[in-house]
Amino acid sequence: MRSTYFISITCSVVLAITGCQKLDEDPKASLTPVTYFKTQSDLDAALAGVYEQYSFDGAYGFTSRMTSYFGSDDLTTDPGLNKADMRDFDRLNGGSANNNMVAQWQGPWKAIYQANNVLANYEKVSTGDEQKRQAAGQALFLRAWGYYNLVRTFGPVPLITTPISADARPPRDSVSKIYASIISDLQTAKSWLPESFSGQPGKANQFAARAMLADVYLTMTGWPLNQSNYYASAAAEADTVIRSGKFNLSTPYAQVFTTNNTPESIFALQFNVSGGLPQRSFGSSSVPLDEIALDGSGGWDDYYPEINFYLNAPKCSRTDATFYTTIKLLQSDNTYKLVPWNSSETHAGHPYFKKFRSGLNGDGVKETETTIQSINPSTNKALDIIRYPQVLLDYAEAVAMSGNGPTGDAYAAINQVRQRAGLPALTGGLDKTAFRDSVVYERAYEFAGEFGIRWFDIVRLQLLPQVIAARSPLENQIPGTTSGSPTVLQQKYLSPIPFNEMLRNPQWAQNTGY
Repeated sequence: MRSTYFISITCSVVLAITGCQKLDEDPKASLTPVTYFKTQSDLDAALAGVYEQYSFDGAYGFTSRMTSYFGSDDLTTDPGLNKADMRDFDRLNGGSANNNMVAQWQGPWKAIYQANNVLANYEKVSTGDEQKRQAAGQALFLRAWGYYNLVRTFGPVPLITTPISADARPPRDSVSKIYASIISDLQTAKSWLPESFSGQPGKANQFAARAMLADVYLTMTGWPLNQSNYYASAAAEADTVIRSGKFNLSTPYAQVFTTNNTPESIFALQFNVSGGLPQRSFGSSSVPLDEIALDGSGGWDDYYPEINFYLNAPKCSRTDATFYTTIKLLQSDNTYKLVPWNSSETHAGHPYFKKFRSGLNGDGVKETETTIQSINPSTNKALDIIRYPQVLLDYAEAVAMSGNGPTGDAYAAINQVRQRAGLPALTGGLDKTAFRDSVVYERAYEFAGEFGIRWFDIVRLQLLPQVIAARSPLENQIPGTTSGSPTVLQQKYLSPIPFNEMLRNPQWAQNTGY
């Protein structure tokens, strides 16, 4: 029987072997195992196809990758326009028919299918054992990452690690089973992957696997598993990355977002506009609707921070580099009037993100302090998935919570992040809970607006009541039936399974509350 996969998505079940092929895509990445997986170049092409599945617009190449994470305080969107899909989740009122959310489901599943194809066939290739293991290690890492995003976003999902019949309709597996598979994949990946792939940015290496494993363990200490024994494991994996000396915070914070593959980048998706694979969450997506460039291009107003999230930010150089607070309004004589973010002349009355404007060296927004030359939606900016500050903060929290409180090493780790941010060292003598809360606060602003990092802290620590209590009344309004009900709020930590997937799998039960 021909092997394929069970979940029907954009390209139907054909995707199990072919993927959604573009005209300029290497056709070798789309051949079946019968005619493929003979040489190292075949294997490399198939593996590149896994990375690419994550990078498309319909996956993680566009702002839609964060749709259901808009319940976080570091993200909000326009009260009108065509932003209903993101606005619904911002109001904690998203539903299973939400179109943008589909990217959060389709993207990882496409990559998992491709990774399973590689893992089922890599041993057939006529090449050295080390090269095979390195390819398989990357496929394991990419599969683990897909499942890590799926389980945190949707909860129980089917665990599929081999090709299966197109007619199969397996059940959703438990969260604990999914995490066990993620850990297994990452444990094998870290042993098979090299410390680096010289001159090949974007390839997952041993330290990417260890850093992700540390984050996985830390996540498992919180909701819904609440397995505090994993704090020690998280600290150990993060410590190995730190002690390697391979990464540092020497790049000024603002430059991290205008430069690709800096010394703090542990794993990043790579993009190429001319090759038909643009990154489209920098540039136009983050620019106010009010701003129009001299060439006539304008902002899309897709996402920006909540008002009180900005107002509660620490006073430091990192905050200055993160937030955009002076709006440039084009005048009839082609000059610009500069107004504060909360001016009545602005459309949304919010601050925006500065760090996502430029793209790679200005291929997003080209501007000076007083003018805007152009605003582009497509950039070549790599999307950092794991940055070294995340490892430092994961380590600091895990060390403190695994013992009797923060150690000197835990303070040293968080203070590295604070020093680069332009902040003084954290106050000493904190108990473990106060220290943990300080780390969570630091993580919120170090990674403001970055692909769900703040949202996943809110989920694992069950912070929605506090987030809602701190929310400005000027934000998109959360229905009282949600904000006033602890039972309903608890249901919002998971997203609904997309409507079409429920139709295809009628034996599944939808997540509670949807």
